[in-house]
Amino acid sequence: MKSFIKTVTIALGSAVFTIFIYDVYFNAPFIIEKEQNLSKKILPTNYTLTKGTVAAELTDFTIAAEKTVNAVVHVKNTSSGENNLPSFYRYFYDKEDLPERIGTGSGVIISPNGYIITNNHVIENNTEIEITTNENKIYKAQVVGTDPDSDIAVLKINAKEKLPYVFFGNSDTTKIGEWVLAVGNPFNLNSTVTAGIISAKSRDLNTQDGKNEWYIQTDAAVNKGNSGGALVNTRGELIGINTAITSISGGFVGYSFAVPSNVVRKIFGDILEFGNVQRGLLGVMGQALNSDLATRFDVLETEGFYITNLEEGLGADLAGLKPNDIIKSVDGIAINKFADLSGYLASKRPGEKVNIKYNRAGKETTVSVRLEKINRASFFLMELRELSSEQKKDFETDQGLYISNMNNRWLYQKGIDNGFLILEINDQQVNKLEDLKKINIDNLDSILFLNPSGEELKIPMHY
Repeated sequence: MKSFIKTVTIALGSAVFTIFIYDVYFNAPFIIEKEQNLSKKILPTNYTLTKGTVAAELTDFTIAAEKTVNAVVHVKNTSSGENNLPSFYRYFYDKEDLPERIGTGSGVIISPNGYIITNNHVIENNTEIEITTNENKIYKAQVVGTDPDSDIAVLKINAKEKLPYVFFGNSDTTKIGEWVLAVGNPFNLNSTVTAGIISAKSRDLNTQDGKNEWYIQTDAAVNKGNSGGALVNTRGELIGINTAITSISGGFVGYSFAVPSNVVRKIFGDILEFGNVQRGLLGVMGQALNSDLATRFDVLETEGFYITNLEEGLGADLAGLKPNDIIKSVDGIAINKFADLSGYLASKRPGEKVNIKYNRAGKETTVSVRLEKINRASFFLMELRELSSEQKKDFETDQGLYISNMNNRWLYQKGIDNGFLILEINDQQVNKLEDLKKINIDNLDSILFLNPSGEELKIPMHY
């Protein structure tokens, strides 16, 4: 009996022990794994919320619109029919028989005492300019000055009260993708506001026309009548003057262009202070790099301005720049195309200094360069310069402008070439580049030249 009890006790103890061992080492992991698999199936695939550290840009444009609409005006340009005909055709009409022409556009008040900025093409050939404010007040405007190269004009109206105006913003700090508003008078619809983003900067619409263009491109709707209107940021600051569109139909198709505010502000200041625009000259000649030019010039860089030559005695030459150097930036502004360089320099005056970072044989260096006054002008397909002291001695005259580059084939065939002087245009002496601005190229009658041998040659311009 004792043996039986002992055997049963041992058997029961072994069974309990076996169950305990199984439960601890075999069954429990199975349950945990099952629970883990189950939990993996029910948890969401993305359960961590990310928080942005930079807030999205303000998309409520009401404040910017309120700051701008009352400072944007309607510009009405009345011009005589005589001014709208080429000089040849004017001989066939009596002045009283020519109908007046009326053009319209927009303008931006930029001071409380009535200075207005618009496009030159809005007011050119005017005989009368009428300004209508958003409050339907009408004023007669006077032209203070114009700059056809940038298509900017400055007007002035006299009002008894202080006028609402727009503050200048810094167009150099604008970014692609930034929200902007275009405010103007399309189709004579006063104070129309459209919104878009900056699509590109330093845009040159025609790289072959010889003009320095550096537009801000936007997709804000701009149509006929918007010319001269305001492009503002979301703070209501003026960052550009709407100037052009590209379109096959003649209407807006998603591309509009504005002159940057830093250039506009500089032109405005020059006109008020000097009566004309003062442009600073770096003194370099060359091309903006791309892959094809990089191969031709045997350089590794595909971006930047490649210097092929320098004007002796000007800032870049004195600062130590040389042919084959590649300008990479100016005052921290990256130079990837010619419009980047010309556009930034257009906001600077002669005498100012800029920091040029350039690459020479793979090594980058930064130098300070003083800008000089532009000493040449293009007239009738000729590059003209004012006479140096040496040239005055060589020609034995203080009168005239020096032809540094002859591109007029018609004059070239008549024997006029580089190295000649122009003494008179339409029987009026020309001694400074500013004298050329007083001449209407459509009314050319004659030009008096002086060759290097001291012989004068007067050529009629009827051809």
